[in-house]
Amino acid sequence: MLPGKNKIKFFFVLFVCIAISLQHSMAQRMGHGASRGGGGGGQRGGGNINRPAGGNNRSINGGAVKAPDRNIRSNSGGNRNNVGNSVGNRTNNNINSGNRNSNNKNISGNTVNVNVNNSRNVVNNRNTVVRRNNIGTYGRPPYAWGGRRYYAYHPYFYHPFHPFVWGPVWHPWGFFIATLTATAIVVAVENEKYHYDQGVWYSQSSGGYTAVQAPVGGTITTLPTNAQTVVVNNTTNYYYGGSYYEKSGSQYKVVTPPAGAVVDGLPEGAEEVKIGDQTYMKIGETYYQPVQVDGKDKYEVAQVEEGNK
Repeated sequence: MLPGKNKIKFFFVLFVCIAISLQHSMAQRMGHGASRGGGGGGQRGGGNINRPAGGNNRSINGGAVKAPDRNIRSNSGGNRNNVGNSVGNRTNNNINSGNRNSNNKNISGNTVNVNVNNSRNVVNNRNTVVRRNNIGTYGRPPYAWGGRRYYAYHPYFYHPFHPFVWGPVWHPWGFFIATLTATAIVVAVENEKYHYDQGVWYSQSSGGYTAVQAPVGGTITTLPTNAQTVVVNNTTNYYYGGSYYEKSGSQYKVVTPPAGAVVDGLPEGAEEVKIGDQTYMKIGETYYQPVQVDGKDKYEVAQVEEGNK
C-alpha cells in the first residue's frame, strides 16, 4: 500500500498523463478532419475543374482519368451506321458476286439456295406449249389417265428429280442480279425488251435483272458451248438451260419444246406431278416423262392429247 502523499501524487501523475493523451488524440482527429476537408474541397474541386459541365470526362469510378473503354464504346456506337453499311455492302457483294459471269467463278451455295425458292415461284408459259409430233411414229401406246393420253418414244422409267446446273455462268429462273456483264445484249421480242448473257435470259426489274425462261422468237447469234443437240424427226434442236433453239440462217431462234425431245436434265422450277401411278415432271404446261437411255437417267418431252383412246 502506498502512503497517503504518495497515493495522491500517483493519481495526479496518472491524471496528467490521461489529459495529455486526450489532448493529443483530439489534435490528431481535428487534423484528420482538416485533411479531409481539404481533400474534399481541393481534390474534388480539382476534379470538377478537370470535368467540364458536359460531363464528357466523367470516369467510371469518379477518378480524373477517363475509362479507356468508354472511347471504344462511343466509337462503336458512332460506327453502327457503318456496320449497317458493311452489312449492306456484304449483301451487294453477294448480289454482285452473281456477276461471276465475268470472272467465271462458281456460284456460292447461299445464292443457289435463295434462288431455288424464287425460281419455283416463276411461271412463264411463253414456251410451254409443246410442238406436236406425228403420233403415228410413236412405237408404243400412250399412258392414259384422267381423260388424257401421254405419248413418249421411250418407256417410263422413274428416277428422283435433281435440278441440273449448266455451269458457273448459268442462273436458274427467278435468280436476281444487280448488274449484267459487258457481254450482255438486248433482244426485243414482241415489243418486250430482254437481256441475254451467256445462255441466260433476263427481264429488267426494280434495281436489277431477273432470270426468266427464254421468250419464244428471241434470236441470238451464238449458243453456249455446252448446249445439247437434240434431233426429233430429222429436225435439229439445241437445248440449254431448259430452253430450246433452232438454227435460222446465221442465228438461233428460241422455239417451243418439241414432243419427243430427250434431254439430260431439267432446271430448277420443275415439279414432280403424280399422274395415276406414274410421276412426271412439269414446267409450266410442258410434261416430261422420266426415261432411261443407254443406262443414263433422262427426260423426254411428252405429247399430251385429250381423250382416253
